[in-house]
Amino acid sequence: MTKHDQKELGKTLWAIADQLRGAMNADDFRDYMLSFLFLRYLSDNYEASAKKELGSDYPKLAADDKRAPLAVWYEQNAEDVPAFEKQMRRKVHYVIEPQHLWSSIAELARTQHDDLLLTLQAGFKYIENKSFENSFQGLFSEINLDSEKLGKKYADRNAKLCTIITKIAEGIADFSSDSDVLGDAYEYLIGQFAAGSGKKAGEFYTPQQLSLILSDIVTLDSQEPATGKKKKLNKVLDFACGSGSLLLNVRKQLGSHGIGKIYGQEKNITTYNLARMNMLLHGVKDSEFEIHHGDSLLNDWDLLNEMNPSKKLECDAVVANPPFSYRWEPTDALGEDFRFKSYGLAPKSAADFAFLLHGFHFLGDEGTMAIILPHGVLFRGGAEARIRSKLLKDNHIDTVIGLPANLFFSTGIPVCILVLKKCKKPDDVLMINASEHFEKGKRQNSLLPEHIEKIIDTYQYRKEEKRYSRRVSMEEIEKNDFNLNISRYVSTAKPEKQINLLAVNTELKELEKNIISATAKHNGFLEELGLPTIP
Repeated sequence: MTKHDQKELGKTLWAIADQLRGAMNADDFRDYMLSFLFLRYLSDNYEASAKKELGSDYPKLAADDKRAPLAVWYEQNAEDVPAFEKQMRRKVHYVIEPQHLWSSIAELARTQHDDLLLTLQAGFKYIENKSFENSFQGLFSEINLDSEKLGKKYADRNAKLCTIITKIAEGIADFSSDSDVLGDAYEYLIGQFAAGSGKKAGEFYTPQQLSLILSDIVTLDSQEPATGKKKKLNKVLDFACGSGSLLLNVRKQLGSHGIGKIYGQEKNITTYNLARMNMLLHGVKDSEFEIHHGDSLLNDWDLLNEMNPSKKLECDAVVANPPFSYRWEPTDALGEDFRFKSYGLAPKSAADFAFLLHGFHFLGDEGTMAIILPHGVLFRGGAEARIRSKLLKDNHIDTVIGLPANLFFSTGIPVCILVLKKCKKPDDVLMINASEHFEKGKRQNSLLPEHIEKIIDTYQYRKEEKRYSRRVSMEEIEKNDFNLNISRYVSTAKPEKQINLLAVNTELKELEKNIISATAKHNGFLEELGLPTIP
């Protein structure tokens, strides 16, 4: 399937969402829409595996038979069902009973069956609770099928669900159920819903253009970026992973076998479930990722709270787009925390450096970290100046990239990307001022492929270019009190054109001479015609 077809599927689904959500909030409708798309993927994947497992025993039904083939097999082989399900848990890590498969649900919706809502609820619960090692636990916990937003009475809610599911089933019937196709459609929808929900979108969505820059940077060799991409990253972490698209972009850069394991953390329960679905929809097996629901600042994930240095998670790449200038509660206990002890605590008014230090702690010696932060971290004083100074003195800040304003759905402020390394070769800091390289949009600005390419190319080869990039020595940064305000080092202002006053004076004299000559000639014509002359 072509990229065009993938986008068409996304557009088809978005048109359905736009048409059907009515008065419902876009965020609420998003969760229903994406869950149904996910159920379709799980069902298709499950049925394909079941067909392979059962071989010639898999029922072949007539074209007009609307039952799921697996439902027929279950009826004919009741005594073999437990063994079959045990095998499926081992192979695909979950079980879907025939009546809960997407094809069965879509048929109930098409025939406006009164039990659709109850069947769907039971199906979601079954998938969550009967998965292998509870890996799907709570996956549909935020989908409230009893919500009055769907309708005041059960019959209204059931009818609304019948309409939504029938439309989705019709819309995606002609498209492949391949994980890349559905995964890309899922990403497209997340982007569209993000655009519609404005400020709230910052909680779960990093614009694809920025995601590309970060993933490109962290997949390049950390010591010698000019040599190109690493062949493999064993561990990748995003501690504020939202819908997981940033992690998936890193994976895309290196191919499906290019990452050992993906680690993500997300505080918002709905977004956490969104991220898990997004991983599975992109063909990432549940054994290849671990996403934790919790608060990164409190570090409540046992895996990351390991005090034994030999067991500490060390990542080859850390990427993040944490909430900007988030208010938090720095306590005395956090002051002693292994992540902050050497640097001090970020101020209560802005947790930006707390997020940065959290991720940096889990970066391996040969790894690269790329994080999106507000510009304030580059120049604010107090505790932030102390943290910034120490990171610079320890030679951990590799590159600072200034981006244009208004790239996000959630805020119009310009942001920067900080690239950090535990061990870096250059003893300078590369400053890239990309703030004026963008395409202006009505509501939002965007980066075109050539803008992204220029940023990556400048980082990779550590290039210097007037009014765009410069390698700044530590001596110069120290003279500026460790202030990293980009315009101090790379100004985009163009020098005013020098004016040669002598040349201008000569030109004016010549013009005056020409005026006198032309006036005399003109007066000659006027005299001949007997008309008054010009004084």
